[in-house]
Amino acid sequence: MRVERFATDDINEQRRQLMRDLPSVIGHRGAALHAPENTLASIRKSLELGASWVEVDVKLSRDGVPFLLHDTDLDRTTDGSGPAAALDMNDLARLDAGSWFDDGFSGERLPTLVELIDLLERNDMSLNLEIKPSPGTGPATTEAIVGTLQRHWPVGKPWPLLSSFERSSLARARDIAADMPRGLLLDRLDPDWHTVMTDLRCASLHLNFEEADSDLLASTRARGLPVLLYTVNDGARGASLLRKGARSIISDTPPAILGALAAGG
Repeated sequence: MRVERFATDDINEQRRQLMRDLPSVIGHRGAALHAPENTLASIRKSLELGASWVEVDVKLSRDGVPFLLHDTDLDRTTDGSGPAAALDMNDLARLDAGSWFDDGFSGERLPTLVELIDLLERNDMSLNLEIKPSPGTGPATTEAIVGTLQRHWPVGKPWPLLSSFERSSLARARDIAADMPRGLLLDRLDPDWHTVMTDLRCASLHLNFEEADSDLLASTRARGLPVLLYTVNDGARGASLLRKGARSIISDTPPAILGALAAGG
């Protein structure tokens, strides 16, 4: 039987666990200023640069395989074009997902979630997984991600922290995998954010750092609610937000934040 430290649907316990386990810095899409985002090379680079937690985006191929990609279309970060959801995983896996960033990453591929899990396990890394469905695929994407995690996530390792802007995706995750902690992603701090978090039974708040003021960070920290702020690439700004009460900073360049923290910035 699988034994998980997150094998509970008690939100307060999930929040306490996250407050203990979350690091100060999480690599955004791996280490997106240093390697092509959402690739295994970017995950390895994040670890090399000092961040053992990474945030990635996961969507679904036409044949139902969860894989890493941020955009709906392939054009920006691969040599393919058009909607990613229109291709099977075998075709997606043939695309070059590295040359757009630098010729040194030529041949880097779009990894599947299973491939990512294997890399994380071998390197003792942890994960904030953003559910990033293509249009019209929210429930199916969530179900495929949860099923893959249930089959492949290492026994004894805390579940990944699932997050999404898509409330329907978080609701589906709540209904089929209540023991996997969920985070509400917001670009703007809606007036009803706390009600939404309660309804979706979210353990954490993931927020555009420009929306986070001192009062919010102090009050959420006092209540034991982990707040993760994205995407902060200025070291001094990141260190300041952590001092004010943010639990984690999600950054394209982990060394900038880690260096500022080490220097007392």
